[in-house]
Amino acid sequence: MARNKRAREAREAVVEEVDGGLAELIPDRDRARAWTLLVDGAPQSHVDLDDPAYLDFEYQRRIGHIADLVAPPGKPVHALHLGGGAFTLARYVAATRPRSTQQIVERDTALVQLVRRELPLDPQARVRVRGTDAREGLAKVADGWADLVIADVFSGARTPAHLTSTEFLADVRRALKPGGYYVANLADGPPLAHLRGQLATAAALFPELALAADPAVLRGKRFGNAVLLASDRALPVAAELTRRCAGDPHPGRVEHGRGLIDFSGGAAAVTDAAAVASPAPPPSVFR
Repeated sequence: MARNKRAREAREAVVEEVDGGLAELIPDRDRARAWTLLVDGAPQSHVDLDDPAYLDFEYQRRIGHIADLVAPPGKPVHALHLGGGAFTLARYVAATRPRSTQQIVERDTALVQLVRRELPLDPQARVRVRGTDAREGLAKVADGWADLVIADVFSGARTPAHLTSTEFLADVRRALKPGGYYVANLADGPPLAHLRGQLATAAALFPELALAADPAVLRGKRFGNAVLLASDRALPVAAELTRRCAGDPHPGRVEHGRGLIDFSGGAAAVTDAAAVASPAPPPSVFR
């Protein structure tokens, strides 16, 4: 036990310039082979190489819950990840749904090389990584291929404008199988104009929506992450997602149905012509 503790404390951070800025892999002092990825000081991913089913970040836990509910437990799925980070969610799906086929689209090829070298994927995992822009990579996915599309794309700490529009979501829907799920990590703070606009944008393409977040974020009390879930069919998973999020170490709230319509407040859908990047977080968020 003491030897393992000394080994953890002896690990050094890995710092390297990547296309998107300064990447840092910071060792987790509580877990023997776990690391946190930061880019220009903004936390991007947490990975435990010994336990890829462990999700440390709140929003990633909520996306993990959705991945658990996409299909019967353990059944392989086709998953598309727009934004790679440290491949945390692809590792999770590979661990919880063996034999799944996955694609990661990540434009920062220097970051991909760093992650592959320092945090290698399980060679048995069926994960393909494409080094290109998320929208360009999405366009190459066959119609109706994906059971699950996860969008977790940030340039620094902001979602690029071209990934916030109805045109982008129309291509997401094209790539999804009937009944497939689209999941997006959205970041916003008071007055939540971006989040409400993204709900309206998703509602223009998908008839069924749910939103999971910290209650304080939904009340507009602080900046944070919200996880959007969308589908072309009814969401029988909403009740179970609500239960799981409520039971997390940092409990989350799930809005769907009438409550979510009221929350969106009549916001307008965003098109390519009017799209802007998500708001920058206040400096205090990462302190």
